[in-house]
Amino acid sequence: MFKGSVYRRCYCKAPVTNEDGSPVLDAKGRLKMQELGSACPDLGKRDHGSWYYYVELPPGPKGKRRRPRKGGFLTKKKAEDAAQEIWDKAQDGIDVLSDETFEQFLLRWFAKRVDLKRSTWKTYDDHIRRVFIPHLGHIKMRDLRTRHLQEMFEHIWRDNEQHAANADAAELARVECEAAHRAWKQAAKPRPPELRQRWNQAKEKLREARRKPRYITGPGVQLKMKNELSAALDYAKNTEKLISDNWAQYLVLPKYTPPKPLVWTDERVARWQETGEKPGPVMVWTAEQTGSFLDAVAEHRLYPMFHLMVFRGTRRGESCGLPWRETDMTAGTVHISEQLVAASYDVWEDTPKSDSGARTIRLDSQTHQLLKFWRRRQQVERAEWEEMHRKEPKKYGPYADSGRVFTWEDGRPYHPEYLSQIFNRLVQKLGLPPIRLHDLRHCAATLSLAAGIHMKTIQVMLGHSSYKLTADTYTSVLPQLELEAADAPVALVPRKAAQPGEEADGEQPQGPQAVPAAEDAAAAPETSSSTSPRPQVPGNAAAQDPIRPLVHPVDPDDPAETAA
Repeated sequence: MFKGSVYRRCYCKAPVTNEDGSPVLDAKGRLKMQELGSACPDLGKRDHGSWYYYVELPPGPKGKRRRPRKGGFLTKKKAEDAAQEIWDKAQDGIDVLSDETFEQFLLRWFAKRVDLKRSTWKTYDDHIRRVFIPHLGHIKMRDLRTRHLQEMFEHIWRDNEQHAANADAAELARVECEAAHRAWKQAAKPRPPELRQRWNQAKEKLREARRKPRYITGPGVQLKMKNELSAALDYAKNTEKLISDNWAQYLVLPKYTPPKPLVWTDERVARWQETGEKPGPVMVWTAEQTGSFLDAVAEHRLYPMFHLMVFRGTRRGESCGLPWRETDMTAGTVHISEQLVAASYDVWEDTPKSDSGARTIRLDSQTHQLLKFWRRRQQVERAEWEEMHRKEPKKYGPYADSGRVFTWEDGRPYHPEYLSQIFNRLVQKLGLPPIRLHDLRHCAATLSLAAGIHMKTIQVMLGHSSYKLTADTYTSVLPQLELEAADAPVALVPRKAAQPGEEADGEQPQGPQAVPAAEDAAAAPETSSSTSPRPQVPGNAAAQDPIRPLVHPVDPDDPAETAA
């Protein structure tokens, strides 16, 4: 079966004696002791000592002897089974004598991952140095098991509970600080000094509460950690033969369900206005709410970019990184070939998120015209900036010709994080129900679905590799479509008697009836997009005034317009 041995021994000690049987003393006059090992007379007892094994493996480099040895087994059978397992692993090419720790292996494996995108690399690096190495780094690879990984996640769950309590305490401290500040500010002058003291104490309490960790490692991040560990251990198992199994695949973690987009219905908006709580992490505006936003920001510098993101679903990094060389203003298309990525406010240029992210998007007519006039505006701004630079070079630096579509007046591209910040401020100022800037992609998908566009076309527009991802994640059914879908089966069933809530007049026909053409024309509102006003934003006086667009479509070939 294999060349090895099992034996029994213990750690009992006895005095060292010389040839005549007298005890041997050390330099301090104390008895020297030695382990009896397998010579202990008590080994015949049932519960005394433990079983060991050693296995003689083929010699290593330069004929070095290789003998794995391990003890602590309760029975001879268990020691034999462990010896057999070691022998079988060695025959499969696994280095059963490797003393490499998980930290050493993980750093060595991570150094080889040159295939990772920079943002993904940063995530791996954070998890490895902040979580994996502190919890698992000291364990030898040959000793690593699923229980060690599971204990790490159990520690994360305990931390989550503490961090959640810290977050609650910080929120309570913030409310108390605001109340103390409000009391001080509203007090009659001269303000009582104790109010100022109370406010200072509340601020210090808030600072202390915010120093404590509050980050929650949610199920989604835990699943990422599991996948990262699984990738590393799969390499250790299949490529380097350091372990016999991928222990990460047996982990039990909380179930992760990707958040489903929810539409801001009237009921949800009313509840949000009462409590300030969002129904879910991913929210989608209705067509009316989207129109209110676009009308209100029509004078904003970033209006063309918002228009592009709302109707064509580009990501913020794709919008910031869009170069003029990839836009075709004749055909009305833009090609997404690169993006600007931000992490910890560092920004760099990168390829699209996936292979399918590199795509060509057909522009709608309004966005097409907006980009034409945005280019003309950018050219005028460049000429003005270069003139200011010539006159005052110390105050105005040289024009930064980044080649991007959306830039500041001096040609610098926008930072992706700045777009999110300015968008959040605009939404808050307008009193609209909150969504993230990324949720404009959900709006684009939902509006396209409501307009009857095929799901495959929406998938290509968003740059998804999976049809299922687009259908399951990036589309929400608008209330109008839900009503039509609910009424459609009812209209198919003929009925004779009046139903509860209907008039029981035998003269009246039952079931859905067509509206006469004359009445329909008189009752139907104007549907032209150029004449029907969008709903105004509640509570915003500026939104009640007529909106003058940032740029307006004109004929580029008109000599008068060209001269202007």
